[in-house]
Amino acid sequence: MSYTDAHAWQRSLVSERVQNPSLDDVLILLEHPPVYTLGQGATPEFLKFDMEQSNFEVHRVERGGEVTYHCPGQLVGYPILNLQRHCQDLHWYLRQLEEVMIRVLAIYGLTGDRLTGLTGVWLENRKVAAIGIKVSRWITMHGFALNVCPDMTGFQYIVPCGIADKPVASLAEWIPGITCEEVRPYVVQCFADVFGVDVVESTP
Repeated sequence: MSYTDAHAWQRSLVSERVQNPSLDDVLILLEHPPVYTLGQGATPEFLKFDMEQSNFEVHRVERGGEVTYHCPGQLVGYPILNLQRHCQDLHWYLRQLEEVMIRVLAIYGLTGDRLTGLTGVWLENRKVAAIGIKVSRWITMHGFALNVCPDMTGFQYIVPCGIADKPVASLAEWIPGITCEEVRPYVVQCFADVFGVDVVESTP
């Protein structure tokens, strides 16, 4: 799904839940065509190209964090959660999203790590999952991106998440042949376990 369509979808879901907080939570899982996004306070210097002169698709959006890259083979999750049902603490929420990814990696016998002072999940000191969120009246949007089997060349044109000394990686480097389709149900199950919710599958 295009980034602009997914962004509009999230904003619509958030707006509905701000108006009616009793609506169910939603977890969107998808892949994007190649696109770069910058958080609301992101530093353009972390782009290694001129936004005006390049043909790359770039969006500045309302999430926190620096620049990141999305493309096919990267499983992107957008939880639309009412944190009043869970815990009204953004640091808690970020750690829970990391825990989901860590549990997914554990299914494959891999040990995902947190790094002090940074948000995301690392494997052998290489970042495999990025997280950036926005919360309005305790309703969340944006979320996480897990590098499953993407073409990693797009990351060469940015300083991912503004962290120059920590390379990015994909799960395919540890698990050849892995696919987003294979990983998706594990993400759903781990998300349900970590947040203590029941998941009902649906399509847009």
